Amino acid sequence: MLQKKICMLGSFAVGKTSLVRRFVESIYSDVYQTTVGVKIDKKNVKVGEKEVSLVLWDLYGDDDYQKMRWTYLRGASGYLLVADGTRKATLEKAFQLEQKVREKVGVIPFVFVINKSDLLRDWDLDSAIESQMAAQGWSVLRSSAKTGEGVEESFSLLAQKVLG
Repeated sequence: MLQKKICMLGSFAVGKTSLVRRFVESIYSDVYQTTVGVKIDKKNVKVGEKEVSLVLWDLYGDDDYQKMRWTYLRGASGYLLVADGTRKATLEKAFQLEQKVREKVGVIPFVFVINKSDLLRDWDLDSAIESQMAAQGWSVLRSSAKTGEGVEESFSLLAQKVLG
């Protein structure tokens, strides 16, 4: 069976851990727990006729106080770049992280996920931003770790991109 390393990137508290838990264990918790370092999970998925084991590296959030250890990305086949739809600043951080990934490890497949779509009335982004990113060739999906919306689709799309 193929095995592919997938990293979760984004600011703190955008829902990276919640997305992984929803995808791997089909659960959601309102209790916020900060990721310290990296937490690794695994899930087997089927892409067409191929079965692939996704090894999910849930990395701590990048912010002004804690910077990403780029060595965690070594060997990654792809990544989910996550922003919080209710906090516009996380979108700016996502743009910075995507640029840094290209500088540090080169171009690898990714899917941009705007999380917390269950909180649309608190949304801090307009749909034009999503359209602009899609026009630049980014795969952009909305998700909610709480409701499960877009979670399977995000990981499935990334698995497809990684397998080419």
